[in-house]
Amino acid sequence: MIRLAPLALAAALVAAPAFAAPEKFTIDSSHAQIVFTYNHLGYSTGYGMFSGFAGEVNYDSAEPTASSVSVSFPAKSMLTGWQARFEHFMSPDFFDATDDEMVTFTSTAVEVTGEKTGKITGDLTLNGVTKSVVLDAVLTTEGPYPLPPFEGKPAIGFNATTTLLRSDYNLGNFAPFISDEVQVEMSFEAMKLD
Repeated sequence: MIRLAPLALAAALVAAPAFAAPEKFTIDSSHAQIVFTYNHLGYSTGYGMFSGFAGEVNYDSAEPTASSVSVSFPAKSMLTGWQARFEHFMSPDFFDATDDEMVTFTSTAVEVTGEKTGKITGDLTLNGVTKSVVLDAVLTTEGPYPLPPFEGKPAIGFNATTTLLRSDYNLGNFAPFISDEVQVEMSFEAMKLD
């Protein structure tokens, strides 16, 4: 009887269903935005945006901690609403950005903090500097997409926030007159296309 126990256990493991792996969701670039804000001299709040970025989420609804996300976009895709401000941000005073300089984020860990909330830790590369940051994330929705061209495709939506210090990325010129702290908000939709 004792000799049969290992065989029975092995048979049970073989018969057990395999654990589900994270599924790949592609970020819908037409519904992907990152908005950043900063204080200017105490008088006003400055705004900027990165929109239309590409990336993917490997999402495991049963085990969210096994999920991951990666995004990338050109630094020069920044939108400020005023061409002179954009040119100043891309100048040696700040980014000194080349046409092929990318901003990237690759997650390294996911922590579940609530039914639809979590903390996503990852490596942010900005202005040639890579540092670990934590995003406070919210799963806004999960289910079949209701509209063409993705109608019926499994889809997820996320919002996230974080605070960055410009000086951490060698972008700290004019602080404290222009705040070193930059508030970042992001939102995107992603679809399972295959």
